[in-house]
Amino acid sequence: MKMRDYQQATLEELRGGVRSGHKAQILYLPTAGGKTEVAIELMVAATRRGRRAAMVLDRIILCDQTSQRLAKYQVDHGVLQAGHWRYRPHEQIQICSAQTLEKRGSLPSVDLLIVDECHAQRRMMREFIGANPDVCTIGLTATPFTRGLSQTYSHVVCGATTQELVARGYLASIRVFVAKEIEMSGAQTSRGEWTPAAAAARGMRITGDIVQEWIKKTHEVFGGPRKTIVFCANVTHGRDLARQFSEAGYNFVAISYRDTTEFNHAAIEEFRKPDSRVHGLIACDILTKGFDVPDVMIGISARPFKKSLSAHVQQLGRVMRACGGKPFALWLDHSGNFVRFRTAWEEIYANGVDRLREDVERPLREPTAAEKQESFCSSCGHLWPLFGDTCPNCGHVRERRCDVITTPGEMHELRSAVPREARQAWWSGLLTIAEERRREDPRRWALAKYHEKFNEWPTGLEDVQRPPTPECRRWVTSRDIAWAKRRRIA
Repeated sequence: MKMRDYQQATLEELRGGVRSGHKAQILYLPTAGGKTEVAIELMVAATRRGRRAAMVLDRIILCDQTSQRLAKYQVDHGVLQAGHWRYRPHEQIQICSAQTLEKRGSLPSVDLLIVDECHAQRRMMREFIGANPDVCTIGLTATPFTRGLSQTYSHVVCGATTQELVARGYLASIRVFVAKEIEMSGAQTSRGEWTPAAAAARGMRITGDIVQEWIKKTHEVFGGPRKTIVFCANVTHGRDLARQFSEAGYNFVAISYRDTTEFNHAAIEEFRKPDSRVHGLIACDILTKGFDVPDVMIGISARPFKKSLSAHVQQLGRVMRACGGKPFALWLDHSGNFVRFRTAWEEIYANGVDRLREDVERPLREPTAAEKQESFCSSCGHLWPLFGDTCPNCGHVRERRCDVITTPGEMHELRSAVPREARQAWWSGLLTIAEERRREDPRRWALAKYHEKFNEWPTGLEDVQRPPTPECRRWVTSRDIAWAKRRRIA
């Protein structure tokens, strides 16, 4: 099995954590980062030293997928799951269904325990880890935000960031359009989160808008329908969406826990086909785990969350898997979640997660109507880039009243808001454009443009030329146009 370079580095960091006394660690990797491959390498390495290893997964489909992956790499193993044909308790590696273990009331004797989706925090896993401090435990997750994780795990290893995976082609970039939003003012909550029933009732008021927006955007962006997944609030909401898509002439299938396993499996397998008759799948949470269909091009967010950042991140991951011929993923936000969680998402996207925090998932102050309006382009509805004034979709340039970015509750100078990586990308791009234009003093021109953009000098940044981002080129073009207009007026 060939490991990617960052996966190999991750293995070494996990081993270093064990040597430092961390017997229970979390491996953070985004969707498509290869958590399963890292887990397999860890288990195989354990067996080479004569030790036993187990990996616990919380869905049958995940047990099957992991077993198939091990078989592909010709790794002997058993599957501890009710009625599974590969029941081989004598094997050193065991793939275990969490539900089967809970019914048995015990885990097999192991030296290495790998817990998939460890943010779910099953009580049996917590109790086992606490009672067996000599067992080396690795929890896998793309969303280590659940309160209480730090009571079980003492160390976090960040294998890669979403930004890195996008840059290397393992994930697709995402384009976000903020569409007509489900109005949740005064909606019922439970434990700080809007209830599914409340979200469904409010969501069904705009089902027609959701369908029409999808028809409009899929034709504008792709020239016609593309594979789509829709995240709804509950079963009733999903069926209402499926009905109205059908009335508009499109085949969307709603799947849920109320349907048989056979029906859901058949629907997903049909959807998986390159020439599928199904335009889209609609579900509450079935699609957030174990769903791997890389050629999905569009995601529709129709389930508002008040605090559940984990669910939002998991949903985004379903459409960001890379696939040949997939230039990007399209996200139609009817829930308000992207704006609501944007600050947290941008931080995770750029920097990953390297520590456990208890304050990530908490009810957030709802953005005001003005804040929401300012978050997307008034011309086309595309989400404004966090650090740009040119719409990446239609080229519309917004006007700012000052060089300060305002965020709810506080104000930051632009220099403190922009990550160093982003500033370096802009500086390198401006240096390249200056050379392309054969300026007499290229660096002086780049300095002037950088200061015009950020109201600061590129102190501490490297004078390295790199290809400019599309946003950088569009911004320079917009400044050229503005300068030309000023000359004509003069």
